[in-house]
Amino acid sequence: MGKKRIVKKEGDETEGQAGQSLGAISKKRVDAGILCVESTYNNTKIVLTDQKGQTLCWSSSGSLGFKGAKKGTPFAAAKVGELVGTKAQSMGMKEVRVVVKGVGSGRESGIRGFVSKGINITSITDATPIPHNGPKAKKPRRV
Repeated sequence: MGKKRIVKKEGDETEGQAGQSLGAISKKRVDAGILCVESTYNNTKIVLTDQKGQTLCWSSSGSLGFKGAKKGTPFAAAKVGELVGTKAQSMGMKEVRVVVKGVGSGRESGIRGFVSKGINITSITDATPIPHNGPKAKKPRRV
């Protein structure tokens, strides 16, 4: 009825996503890909795809263990970028095209964390959805 002991091997897992080692991510060798960064006020999600748009790996600040308001911070986004960058390195990725979506504080720091792993960026595109007219305005108040 006591605590269960968990034995871990040295260097077996990456920091963050539990139970998923880097060797088990993908056996695929990819030279170029697309990095999609979705940054909201509450979270930052980073998805790495190949040139066709098929997902190779992904991570988010919530999946790394950040909770509540800390998920939307630039620090959490940088950690997510580093983790996805490590996975991309293990696949042999050389260059990446970045597509940024959203208005959160993790936009830039997520990309900086990814670049710190030594992968070149060919272009950065902002794909944040912008309403042309927006929702219908409220009726004027009658007094």
